[in-house]
This record gives sequence, structure tokens and C-alpha cells, in this order.
Amino acid sequence: MATVVHFEVHYTQYLNEKAEIIDSLPPFAEDPKNLLPLYRAMTLTRLFDKKAVSLQRTGQLGTYASSLGQEAISVAIGHVMVPEDTLLTSYREYGAQLQRGVTMTELLLYWGGDERGMAYQGSRQDFPISVPVASQIPHAVGVGYAIKLRREPRVAVCVLGDGATSKGDFYEAINAAGVWNLPVVFVINNNCWAISVPLEGQTHAQTLAQKAIAAGIPGEQVDGNDVIALRDRIDNAVEKARHGEGPCLIEALTYRLCDHTTADDASRYREQAEVETRWGFDPRQRLRTYLTQVGAWDETQEQALQTEFSQQVEEAVQKYLDTPPQAPESMFDYLYETLPTTLSGQRQAAIARGKAHA
Repeated sequence: MATVVHFEVHYTQYLNEKAEIIDSLPPFAEDPKNLLPLYRAMTLTRLFDKKAVSLQRTGQLGTYASSLGQEAISVAIGHVMVPEDTLLTSYREYGAQLQRGVTMTELLLYWGGDERGMAYQGSRQDFPISVPVASQIPHAVGVGYAIKLRREPRVAVCVLGDGATSKGDFYEAINAAGVWNLPVVFVINNNCWAISVPLEGQTHAQTLAQKAIAAGIPGEQVDGNDVIALRDRIDNAVEKARHGEGPCLIEALTYRLCDHTTADDASRYREQAEVETRWGFDPRQRLRTYLTQVGAWDETQEQALQTEFSQQVEEAVQKYLDTPPQAPESMFDYLYETLPTTLSGQRQAAIARGKAHA
């Protein structure tokens, strides 16, 4: 019996959970000052996230999906993309969206049930948040195909959860991306839980990165709590895709420190001791500790940053709360180019009802 082909899955980590450098840093990280934008972005994302959860708990926001503990992934993605690229994401990647021009107010509007929140004013080429699991992955292939046809130096970056890799959409999409050699980077936010289903209940594969093998594209693992490693490997994949070297799949290993959404109670299916242990891997605290150790950050800077971003969050929240609600008849305005007669009557009825209750 002969071995036809041999595969390996590589894992990258530079900054471990103790904030220790365990490998030679990539050039961009050799100067700690270059890491400050990443830390700032993670801090803003976490403050926004905390406020959004509070708004939901007080009845001022709808169901919300927190990104607690997973900020490094989205922040690294947003940091390496250029404005002309296209982001296609699920519902936790606020760190990338905020860096790409989506405002906190727009995100709050969306989670408050106002679809105008997904009509981004500062990031028009990016796709809206995708709540249906895995549906954004074939969309990314379509975007990548269009980019290739137009011969544009752009990249589609698609972010998905570990649960999405169990869907047929995922396999079909990465297969097509490989066949057509498309400029698409797939990033798996492997937070170990697909709602209440643990990773071991979804797949018998040792890694999710190895699923790229069947599609004939590169696949690798990265410490999803090490923003240095994430920034390095995602940047490498994006630049290769931009220069015609095809797609890549990156599995970022992290953990969901929060409930799946504010409609979930994770204590029903996982032990609190597990969550408490995982707090020791917190990506934001890890980078803060490192920056403090090398003299690039201190408590005075931290307090100033917290004050600055807290004010920005509060201003965004107030703008969200002050936004007038959509007119009732707007539910009919984006369904058809020409509204059918049967719905035209319903639209008029909605207008009349709205005036009666004004």
C-alpha cells in the first residue's frame, strides 16, 4: 500500500495565555506601538458589546448576540482589510465592522429591529449581518467570482461560526472557491459552541481547518485569542488572495464567554467552571498585559481610553434612542419593484392606521 498524498495542519501562536512571547514576532509586531490600534479596537468593541447587552436587558434593544471573548478575531480581520474589500459576516464580528465604517448606532438600530441599521453609510460594499447559519458563505463565493471576472485587486472575507461548518452551504462554497481559485478568505470563529451543541457534538474531525483539504485549498489553525497571530495569518491569506493565489480557510480557536444570544441561558448546557477557566484566555487582557510589560501601556492611558470610548458609546446609544421609528408602511416598500394591487391596499391601510394612532 502506497501513500498517495500527505497533509498537515499548521497552528500559529505568538502570544500565549500568560502574555509571553513564544515565537519570533512578525515584523509588524516588533514595535509594540503598532499593536495599540488593535488593543484600542478590542476595547471599543467590548465596551459597545457590554452596553448593548445592558440595553437589551432593560427592554431598549431586541435579542442581541454578544462577542465577549471573541473580539480579537474580528478586530484582526478589520485591521488587515482595505476599504475596497468586501466583508460577509454572521452576527458577532463587530470589531471588524466598526473598523470598516459601520457605526455603533447602525448596529444598535439593526438589533433594535430597524433594518435601516444594515444600510451602512460608511461601508456600502459590505454585506448585512447574516443570521441564517452559513448562508453568507455561498454569497462570499459569488462576490469572489465577480471580483475575479472584473479583475479587481479586491478580496471577499467571509466570517462564520463553527456550527456553520456542519452545513452543506459551507462545503459547497469552499469547493467552488477552490475550483475557481477565487479571492476569498474564510475565517471560522471556532468558539466551541453552536448554540447548545459543543464542538465534539458537531464533528469527529480533529480540526475544522482540515475541512479545507477536501476543497483543495489551504487550511490552518490560529490561536483566536492571540490578536498578533490572527493579524499575521489573516493578512497573509488576504494578500495572497489579492494577488491571485486563491482562497484560504483559517480556523481561529477561541471561546464564547457569553450566552449564545441574550435569548439564551448557557448555564443550562455548560458548566460555570468551564467558563471561569476560559476567562484566563481573554484576548483583550492578554494583549493589555503584554503591552504593560513592555512599557507601551499604563493605567493612566487605560483610564483615558475607557473614558474616551465610554463617551463615544453613550453618544451612539443616544442617537439610536433618538432615531424616529420607521413608518408602518415601510414594510411594503422593498418587496417588489411594483407593489401588487393586493398589497397596495394593505399598504394604504397601514398608513391610515398609523395616522389614527399618531
